[in-house]
Amino acid sequence: MRRYSFQGGLRIKAWATFLLLAAGLMLVGCKEPKLPSPFVASDVSHQYAQADFRLNDAQGRLLTLADFKDKVVVLFFGYTHCPDVCPTTLADLAQAMSLLGAEAARVQVLFVTLDPERDTAELLGQYVPAFHPSFMGLRGDAASTRQAAEAFGVSWRKQPGQGGSYTLDHTAGSYLIDPPGRRVLRAPYGQPAAQLVQDLRLLLALQKPS
Repeated sequence: MRRYSFQGGLRIKAWATFLLLAAGLMLVGCKEPKLPSPFVASDVSHQYAQADFRLNDAQGRLLTLADFKDKVVVLFFGYTHCPDVCPTTLADLAQAMSLLGAEAARVQVLFVTLDPERDTAELLGQYVPAFHPSFMGLRGDAASTRQAAEAFGVSWRKQPGQGGSYTLDHTAGSYLIDPPGRRVLRAPYGQPAAQLVQDLRLLLALQKPS
């Protein structure tokens, strides 16, 4: 009868463990390391690349992203009666434009109203450029507003107030879109202007001016 060697059994187990560890290391080594994003804002290109809208500016012109093909677009959804998030975001974007200097000519900030009932073309034409003369307000009917918001994953809900007034709870944050519409970043509400500038300059560097 063949006698079992306790020491031999340990050596076999140790050798088997070594082989398993070596195989695991080889598998890990085969995976390509994920490089960190150079952007401060979240890269959401996989969700919103080629997302678009069909909305009117304050002069009634129908516009899409293609009308800004030579610029980086900053898209923000809100409403003019917003008490805090919207004016704060527009003020931060205005500061970013100031920090960009001459490069600001290649950036277009678009404010899309989620409240076309109250935000008339005339009101948008006064409210939005008050933060920066280059800023543009866009609006549409209920259907086109919904289509634009859904294209970028924006949701909102009306909250009734006193005397028939209301506010809107809505998705905050700005979308930074490169000229071809393939790279889309989502900057959260409150991202500092200096960080917005950093991301905008990176997007500008990806596209040579025509």
